[in-house]
This record gives sequence, structure tokens and C-alpha cells, in this order.
Amino acid sequence: MRRVEEFNMERWQPRTRLGREVKEGRIKDISQILRAGKPIKESEIVDALVPNLQEEILEVTLVQRMHKSGRRVKYRVVAVVGNRDGIVGVGHASARDIGSSIKKAVTVAKLNVIEVARGCGSWECGCARSHSVPFEVTGKSGSVTVVIKPAPRGLGLAAAEIPKTILRMAGIHDAWTRTEGETRATLNFSMAVMEALKQTTRVVMSDRYRERVVIGKAGVVSG
Repeated sequence: MRRVEEFNMERWQPRTRLGREVKEGRIKDISQILRAGKPIKESEIVDALVPNLQEEILEVTLVQRMHKSGRRVKYRVVAVVGNRDGIVGVGHASARDIGSSIKKAVTVAKLNVIEVARGCGSWECGCARSHSVPFEVTGKSGSVTVVIKPAPRGLGLAAAEIPKTILRMAGIHDAWTRTEGETRATLNFSMAVMEALKQTTRVVMSDRYRERVVIGKAGVVSG
């Protein structure tokens, strides 16, 4: 895992209207974009608004295919980015060399970032802190199904390495997980986790319960 290279705002030349609004300072928080449902088409937008972003490689595989000119080999990379504070994204890409594959996968992951709601949904805990998921969520991709359940503080992440890495990047410290399907398929496994995390902000909550949930920003929530 490593921090994403420092972003130079002055050298960035935005290509979209959203990018220009970010550079001009009219948009100062990534949550403004994500909650409005606006598509992010420039990775520099995420670099500018989430300066403490980190990246990690989930898988590197060799992909071969036959062409009329002979066998062609590419490297496929699955990467995750996150700020460990409610923002996380997963992406994948292929290229002829590993360096280009990693760079492309990280870029795609930035374009796919989501906001994650956190809270304390465990009946065993009830500490009113944003250390776990606020309620049980389920995600599916291909044959893989992932269920993420709230856990008490101190338990840690009871999960396989792929979901554990993604949950850490999202800022979730305690959770139970259950998986079904072909979990050796890293891409589907990762996307199933992401689909589950998306549900944390899609479920309709009562006003009283919403007060106990933190979306995007860490801290202690009111009890």
C-alpha cells in the first residue's frame, strides 16, 4: 500500500465542466459530487478533493490471447483506492507492461469512488461510534455474493484478504462478513464488496437512526 503521488493543482488543465468547477474552488468537497450523482470523468478531480488518498493492488494476473500475428500477453491489475475515512473505489485495467496496468487500474478506481456510511449497528456494542457498518448489507457480482454485518468494537475485520483490504480503505474497522460463490475471481469478489458498501447509503433510514450514522466523514456520532 502507498499514498497516491502528490497532486499539482497548478499543472492540471481540466477537460470537463465539473473539473473546472473543482479547480476554480466552486466545489470543495467530494461529497458534493457523489451525493449529487454526478459522474467523475477526470481522476484529477479525486486527487484535488481527496489529498490523503492511498492505493493498493489487489491482484496482478497474466492474460493471454491468440491473434493472427501470434500470441499476445497483457497484465491485468485490480486496484483499490481510499482515504480510510468513508471514500473508496475499485478499478481494473490491462496493458502490456505492469507499470501501465497499475497506473490505469488506479485511475479507473478513482473514477469509481463511492461514499460509505459508517456507524455502530451491532447490538453487542451500541457505542455510537463510526467503526462499523450501520446495518447488514449485501452485494453481488457474477457468482459472488458478499454479506457485511455490523460487529462490536475491537473485533476487527472477520473477512478474507480482499474484502478486508477494501473495508480498511473505506474506514471500517470492525465487521463480520459471509461470502458465497467463486471467491477466487478477485474482480467479482471486489465488486461484490463494493456493491454491498453502496447499499449503506441507498437504504432509507428514519431521521432518528440517521443521526447515528456518519457518511463520508469520521468522528463520534451522537447517541
